[in-house]
Amino acid sequence: MRPQDIVLDPPDNERLANLCGALDENLRQIETAFDVVLARRGERFRISGDGAPKAAAALRHFYERAKEPLSIDEIQLGLIELARHHDPSIAPSAPVLMTRKSDLHGRTPRQVQYLRQIQDHDITIGIGPAGTGKTYLAVASAVDALERDLVSRIVLTRPAVEAGERLGFLPGDLAQKVDPYLRPLYDALYDLMGFEKVGKLFERQCIEVAPLAYMRGRTLNHAFIILDEAQNTTPEQMKMFLTRIGIGAKAVITGDITQIDLGRGQKSGLVEARAILAEVRGIAFTDFLAEDVVRHPLVARIVAAYEAHGQANP
Repeated sequence: MRPQDIVLDPPDNERLANLCGALDENLRQIETAFDVVLARRGERFRISGDGAPKAAAALRHFYERAKEPLSIDEIQLGLIELARHHDPSIAPSAPVLMTRKSDLHGRTPRQVQYLRQIQDHDITIGIGPAGTGKTYLAVASAVDALERDLVSRIVLTRPAVEAGERLGFLPGDLAQKVDPYLRPLYDALYDLMGFEKVGKLFERQCIEVAPLAYMRGRTLNHAFIILDEAQNTTPEQMKMFLTRIGIGAKAVITGDITQIDLGRGQKSGLVEARAILAEVRGIAFTDFLAEDVVRHPLVARIVAAYEAHGQANP
C-alpha cells in the first residue's frame, strides 16, 4: 500500500506538541496500535503501512482533543475505542463519576449501560471475562456514591476460595492469608482516590475490605457493597451475602462464570443467582463480552500472533 499523506488543520504548534507527546511517545503508541510508521514535518504526516487509514483517523481524532496535553493513558484508551469502532462521542452521555480520574467513563456501550444500571438499581450483577472493567467501574461507582454522600461507607469483599490447603502454610489469620487476593480492590481504591485519602477513610472505617466469610451475621445499612469474584461463592454464600443488604444500601456483584475455582461438584452461587433472580425487579444484569475488554492496544496484536502461531503449529 502506498504511503498516505495527511495535513492537520488548522496548524497549531501547541496542539501538535500535545498530540505528539514527550519525545513523540504518543506517536509511537499510534504506530504500535495500527502497525504503521509515521513521519512528520510540522503539521504534515506521512503514514506507511496497511493500517494507514485507521492511523490517519486516529491522528485527526487526537488532534481535535489536543488543546490540552494528552497523557499516555488518554492515548491508549482512545486507541481502544477507535480500534473497537466505538463512537467516542458516547462519553459525554455516560454517567459522570466523582473520582480523581476526571476522564473516567464507560469505554464501550456495555460499560456505559453497566454504570447507568449501578446508579439506577439497588443490586447490579456484572458477568463477563477479565479486563472488561467490572470491578474497577464498580469501585469507581462506590467512590462516586461516597463522595456524593449517597452512602456512608464502602464495603468490598471476595470469597476466600484459596484460603485452604494452598495457603495454610502462610502465617497469620484468615484476613492476612487472603489479603493478596483482595489486593486488586485496594489498587482500584488507591488509583481512584489516592493513597493518603484511602488511608484516612480506612482509619475512620468508611472503607472496609474483608473476606466474604466475615459478612455473616451482619446487616449493612447505607453502604455501597461490592462482591468481587462472585463465581467462587457457593449458593449458600451468595444467599447470605444478598441478605446482608440493609436500608439505603447498594450492592454490585461481579464475576466470570468461565473461571470457577470451586471444588468438583460444587455449584457456583453466581450461576444459581443469575437463574433465580433473572425476573426480580430492582436487580439489573450486565453481560460483558470479549469485545468489552479494555487493555493495552498491543495486547490485541499479541493475542493475534499467538492464535496465528497455534494455527500454524497445531
